[in-house]
Amino acid sequence: MSSQRLLVIGGDAGGMSAASQARRIDESLEIVVLEQGEDTSYSACGIPYWVGDLVGSRDDLVARTPEEHRRRGIEVHTGARAESVDLDACRVTAADGRTFDYDTLLVATGGRPTRPPIEGLSAPGVFGVHRLDDGARIRAAVDALPGDRQGRAVVLGGGYIGLEMAEVLQRRGLSVDVVLADPLPMGLLDADMGERVCAGMRAMGLGVHTDQAVREVLLDADGRACGVRTDQGTYNADLVVLGLGMGPEARLAQAAGLGIGVTGGIDVDATMRSRTHENVFAAGDCVQTYHHLTGEPAHVALGTHANKQGRVAGSVIAGRPARFAGVLGTAVTKVGDLEIGRTGLCTTQAEAAGFDYRTDVVEGTTRAGYYPGAEDVAVKLITEAGSGRLLGGQVVGGQGAGKRVDVLATAIWARMTAEELSESDLSYAPPFSPTYDVVAVAARVVSRAERG
Repeated sequence: MSSQRLLVIGGDAGGMSAASQARRIDESLEIVVLEQGEDTSYSACGIPYWVGDLVGSRDDLVARTPEEHRRRGIEVHTGARAESVDLDACRVTAADGRTFDYDTLLVATGGRPTRPPIEGLSAPGVFGVHRLDDGARIRAAVDALPGDRQGRAVVLGGGYIGLEMAEVLQRRGLSVDVVLADPLPMGLLDADMGERVCAGMRAMGLGVHTDQAVREVLLDADGRACGVRTDQGTYNADLVVLGLGMGPEARLAQAAGLGIGVTGGIDVDATMRSRTHENVFAAGDCVQTYHHLTGEPAHVALGTHANKQGRVAGSVIAGRPARFAGVLGTAVTKVGDLEIGRTGLCTTQAEAAGFDYRTDVVEGTTRAGYYPGAEDVAVKLITEAGSGRLLGGQVVGGQGAGKRVDVLATAIWARMTAEELSESDLSYAPPFSPTYDVVAVAARVVSRAERG
């Protein structure tokens, strides 16, 4: 058992998962956490649904408060932003001048929202969706809109956050325009599947404006955002919401001299230990991980990975062997009644990785066709030509479609072929799927083609 000190920078998913796991294993370890905000262990993914009144309160998004962590023997300092790290002296200096020594350091500084150099992007009325305070500010802005006319919102970006915010703002009664520089929303989908998403968004009354890079956020006489301008048009707004993606927040680590990978994230091995400094670990959105299929460096900002990486780091720090097995980029979201899932490689990624691949799209229904509520669903499989090995999968469809991506993710993770998936014992009952689920049908189409 240890009597050393673990210092954690960052009190959300990666940091607190590491701290909690280390505490479970080693009760004698001194654990100190520096968190720049006032909240710990909160769900940033739930912010859009709080904005949309689908979640009752801010507190519902907090899994464990600072005081709850303290009762478990973790010394949490909120409002304590780490300013610098001295790797030689094993010391962290906070913005208020306090210093904290450590034997082992865990960096969990999270992600940094993408902010392109657009004039007006920092003006009042422009909102990120990163922290709970961001959600509170958006809610307050929506609540303050005059009741004698419909409010207007412009969402910049067509990724997960962009789609989710577009949906909940429309739910709150606003007219919503989604403006993106890409040809289609959901850039990690292939174009044929992204077109389904785009059509679904427009069918629910959202304005979707593609291939339009924003040149300027327009300001009113008071200096507040009142719209955006692209090369193709102007879109008026009472509020502008940013959903432009997330990169690793590794500036503190880089300034200290920690090794940084090609993705811009902190370079760690499978135990989450820094490759350049033995007594430093990192976890969460600030790190560079690797793709489970290709072994290539990857950065995927998701709470699932952050929590697992934190658990691995906490285990290793406390003396229990553990390894992080990489990512497939599995993700699921929804906009209106349309559910969207993806996992593994899209065709662009498969080509870049050097695979000789084939693609197949199969359409079906989420339930037995005669059962009430059956909705259309499309499944796309990317497989290795010749072997039929599953490389990627995408799902777009109605209620019940999205989580089918988990079957594909499991099959890809296990390196199954399409034929093996087609023979798998998947569940069936009319309220949940047709006799042959669309996932199994898609796999069977591929296996038949591979057999010639």
